[in-house]
Amino acid sequence: MSNQPESTHTAPEVDWAIFFPAVIVVLACALPLMIFPEAAASLLVDARHSIMSHFIGLYLIVGLAAVAFCAWLAFGRYGHVKLGAPDEIPEYSDAHWVAMMFTAAIGAGVIAWGFAEPIYYLQTPPLGIAVGSSASFEWAHMYPLFHWGIIGWAIYALPAVPIAYMLYVKRYRTLRISSACDGLLTHRRRGAIKTVIDIFIVLGIVGGVATSLGLGVPLLSAMIATLFDIPDSMPIKLAVLVLWTMLFGASVYRGLKSGIKVLADINIALAILAIIFVLIAGPGLFITDLTVNSLGLMFSNFIRAATWTDPIDNGSFPEDWTGFYWAWWIAYTGMIGLFFARISRGRTIRQLVLGVIGWGCLGTWLFMAVMGGYSLYLETTGSLEVQEILSTQGMSFVNALVIQSMPLGNITLAMFTLLSIIFYATSIDSAAYVLASVCAKNLPCDAEPKRWNRLAWAALLAIITAGILQSGALNTVMSITVLTSVPLIPIMIILCLSLIRWLNQDFGEVTNYRQIVLTQEQLDASDRST
Repeated sequence: MSNQPESTHTAPEVDWAIFFPAVIVVLACALPLMIFPEAAASLLVDARHSIMSHFIGLYLIVGLAAVAFCAWLAFGRYGHVKLGAPDEIPEYSDAHWVAMMFTAAIGAGVIAWGFAEPIYYLQTPPLGIAVGSSASFEWAHMYPLFHWGIIGWAIYALPAVPIAYMLYVKRYRTLRISSACDGLLTHRRRGAIKTVIDIFIVLGIVGGVATSLGLGVPLLSAMIATLFDIPDSMPIKLAVLVLWTMLFGASVYRGLKSGIKVLADINIALAILAIIFVLIAGPGLFITDLTVNSLGLMFSNFIRAATWTDPIDNGSFPEDWTGFYWAWWIAYTGMIGLFFARISRGRTIRQLVLGVIGWGCLGTWLFMAVMGGYSLYLETTGSLEVQEILSTQGMSFVNALVIQSMPLGNITLAMFTLLSIIFYATSIDSAAYVLASVCAKNLPCDAEPKRWNRLAWAALLAIITAGILQSGALNTVMSITVLTSVPLIPIMIILCLSLIRWLNQDFGEVTNYRQIVLTQEQLDASDRST
């Protein structure tokens, strides 16, 4: 039986069975938010609270299970399996690989949350810690490192391995994530199930990206308003959205190597400069001491934080924060898994897993620790009333005003504004690229989807973001992610089981090799079967 019926001699086309249902659902969500913003937002928030109040334990278990599975992949008997042919070298250098990986996966989310997230935790500390206590400041700096750390990056690495295995070991000629489930879905009537999987993958990506843009547009709008000393308004937000759509539309039109890679390289250089600048121009010693303390606090309380549901007091912290973050990472797994797999040809399973988790954590920890530490420094010294700004002007203006308080004021704010623009453009054009790939058929893994397909998804992402902006509430933005993450959980399980079966079939008798690859004869046989 053929694993993948598409022929390489057929030109890539749009798969309307996936494209149309996904577009209909996206528009069905976006239009009510535009027409009836308050009612639609209230419905979304209620649904989110219902999911989190009933299933917070499930999300926490999924997070720990992802870490355990990735540890098995990296250090188990199959860690040396090579994702490619025996003589294949990595398609991208380590520097380009890390740059694309980090910027596509995180984007300006680290800016949107980096300065403001610790201040939220000061107002509602976890674990029954008293508001305003010294412990509340320490935990406020630690929790962003936890939420942007090992568990999140393990959730990203988990789907990347079966998808890369499908592409470069099983030699599938498709970029569809559902095909990586073939190891488990072996019956003949699997086509309908795979179509449903791809539709849910698309919706998850749209939900995750909509959350990112729903946070990013107000962020950049507040930066521009602060920079030019003008009132923030909806026209500024819509102008920002149009600018972004044009920018990432142009990038995704150019494609993976000539568009996305270039933006990623620029992005990572600017991010490193921003971190160095804050450390040198700001309270570098304070931030360093606080970061060392937070790392110790995180690792010594890792299991406690990863399993805390607050069952007695029934506080909302686990649901509002840890549950939301795990849902956000899960919603993005389709996009990030496929993107990481697409750029990881020629690496081993161990290199892919440890590279994603190791470099990912290093990048997010550096950024969140430095930016969050600076906000906490301003709050502790009274240099800037950050909590008051958060309460009266909101999250976006916390970022803008904290950045403006740095040395060189508006120049620094302009630099961070540019960084935010490029960061988000890199993330969103990566999303549009993956969405177009999932909605394509007869698409070889080394080819790119039709340009109009990529541009259509860039426009659709802008439309749903415009709908979210109408509601104007952070809770609405966060609710979109939680809702779209729910069906992704069983899909992650299917991907894991599929990979295990493939590994056992292909390498079950092979052990103790420094690097394990299929022979050329086996690869040729795999090509004939697909």
